[in-house]
Amino acid sequence: MSMRLRIPCPHCGIRAVEEFVYGELPDVPAALTDPIARDLDKAFMHTNAEGVVTERWFHASGCRRWCTVTRDTTDNTTNAI
Repeated sequence: MSMRLRIPCPHCGIRAVEEFVYGELPDVPAALTDPIARDLDKAFMHTNAEGVVTERWFHASGCRRWCTVTRDTTDNTTNAI
């Protein structure tokens, strides 16, 4: 089974992940008050939850629209919502 991630765009069909931009909006702990530390936490501290997660992807190299998908992080299977 291939582990290559493919995103189901509702407008363009199933496409390679390289066509998309993903952005997680993490919760930064209130204890981090230094602006630089907060920026680093936002950029590098992702939740990386195991199991099914809901994500938003921007189809930058296609229709230039956002799509919402569920992805099982254990096997990278995706479904459009």
